[in-house]
Amino acid sequence: MRYRPEEYLALEEKAEYKSEYIDGEIAPMTGGLINHNRIVRNVLNLLTAAIDSTECEALGSDMRLWLPEYNVFTYPDITVICGEPLFYPGRTDTITNPILIVEVLSSSTEDYDRGTKFQRYRSLPTLQNYVLIHQDSARFEHYRRMRDGGWLLMETKGLEAVLEIPGLEIKLPLARVYERVDWSMVDGG
Repeated sequence: MRYRPEEYLALEEKAEYKSEYIDGEIAPMTGGLINHNRIVRNVLNLLTAAIDSTECEALGSDMRLWLPEYNVFTYPDITVICGEPLFYPGRTDTITNPILIVEVLSSSTEDYDRGTKFQRYRSLPTLQNYVLIHQDSARFEHYRRMRDGGWLLMETKGLEAVLEIPGLEIKLPLARVYERVDWSMVDGG
């Protein structure tokens, strides 16, 4: 069955779990495991502290994102906006103007997050940075939009490393990002 965006949004308001909307189709989202949640919490705390005195704010995974070019609603793990949020028409729970999106990878979402999802995210003119965080090793993939519209990949590895996000003047020490992560746990998806 295909749904219109308004039907999806009405269903989502009553739903017990979050779902993505992909061009008329509704796909349930799975919850993250404990290491995933620890990493998201740590990064959200670090980002909030880093941009506290700026016009920017970091938002968690309950903030929905609208990708109009692809007719997609989704929930990134973390989104950063600067200035006033721009919302989907008639809504205050769905933004359209992120400058930074962070996704924590799992074995079941890694290909999607790196491929199709990133392709869709790139359609947002405000997006300047896309960060993928591995949960099975201390490693970040940071994609940065260049002036010519292309994207530059920078990798950061090791607990002693620091991810720097130019333009936002953010520094994320990987040791802090991975605090309390239990490396003995295997990512089950």
